Amino acid sequence: MDPLVPRYGAGSLADVVPSLLAGLDVPGMVDVLGLAGPSRVCVLLVDGLGWRLLREHEEDAPFLASLAGPPITAGFPSTTATSLAALGTGVPTGEHGLVGYSFAEGGEMVNALRWSRHGASAHVDLRDVLVPEEVQPRRTVFEAATDAGVAVRLVLPRDQKGSGLTRAVLRGGRFQGVLGFGDLVARVAEAMRSADRVLCYAYHADLDALGHVYGPGSEAWRWQLRFVDRLAAAVADGLPAGGSLVVTADHGMVVADDRVDFDTDDVLREGVRALGGEARVRHVYTSEAEPVRDRWVSRLGGRAWIASRAEAVAAGWFGPRVDDHVLPRIGDLVVAAKGSLAVVRSTAEPGLGTFIGHHGSLTEEEQHIPVLHTIG
Repeated sequence: MDPLVPRYGAGSLADVVPSLLAGLDVPGMVDVLGLAGPSRVCVLLVDGLGWRLLREHEEDAPFLASLAGPPITAGFPSTTATSLAALGTGVPTGEHGLVGYSFAEGGEMVNALRWSRHGASAHVDLRDVLVPEEVQPRRTVFEAATDAGVAVRLVLPRDQKGSGLTRAVLRGGRFQGVLGFGDLVARVAEAMRSADRVLCYAYHADLDALGHVYGPGSEAWRWQLRFVDRLAAAVADGLPAGGSLVVTADHGMVVADDRVDFDTDDVLREGVRALGGEARVRHVYTSEAEPVRDRWVSRLGGRAWIASRAEAVAAGWFGPRVDDHVLPRIGDLVVAAKGSLAVVRSTAEPGLGTFIGHHGSLTEEEQHIPVLHTIG
């Protein structure tokens, strides 16, 4: 079984918004995915809506299932912070630099979703220590669109306003906070009629949350998928004539019940000075990479792809290029799970360790995501 390396520049999440903006005459944008056309477009990102999961549960999502289209790849790691960075910057991981759910930067282990210290002190806000605009200094696609005269609207949960991740990768548009399905649909409809050239980005998180807690494909997850399908249909019904809706996702998900606990495993812990990432993909920081690698290989066997930083970079996991300032954020070893493996941490990450559903790795289930589009 070979890892599914993301198709950066030829069919990845980073290509979605540039493809749409090419049709809005934004300089420097290329329509890799064949999406250019309408002058008013909405991107609805459904967290956790993997392509295979959608195809396996088409009866629960008739509207989404009716929108044909092959899958694209999420990017690596296939996790929310990294994927939102790809969507918001239009470049692969090695260039935007958010290399995982958690990673080492500036002497800290940062939780990129919360922009806080990862682990036991997870509520320590790092926005003043690790300034988001400096950690991710590239201009976003939303800034490029705004500079080109496009009306950019970000229809996002209210509590994401001013967050570290929003500042790092979604800056450049007018933020419109929402509380639920109802005002998301209303705000998107309002945004799509706000100008002749519009890019609206909307985000929904709950499918991912229920996948983590109950498992993808569970009864609770399937009910949420039905609600998401109605949400997407309602957004489509509210499109102005000629307006376009594109539905995509940040990753898929697997049930990970083959658990190894790093915090209680002496073999895995020996020689490791810090551990980042999440259960399905780990950044292993160590000053003795080869002995540590040997121990992880002996412990995990063929249940994971285990690569040195140099090997992972050369294999293109993080994209065709990795900027110099990004390299130290990648672990000395990168461990990407196969099958149902999860490397959990019962002490440092007690909440995450209880999850049934996980994502992040290079399997087809986690990498393949939909890019579905319809025109009003």
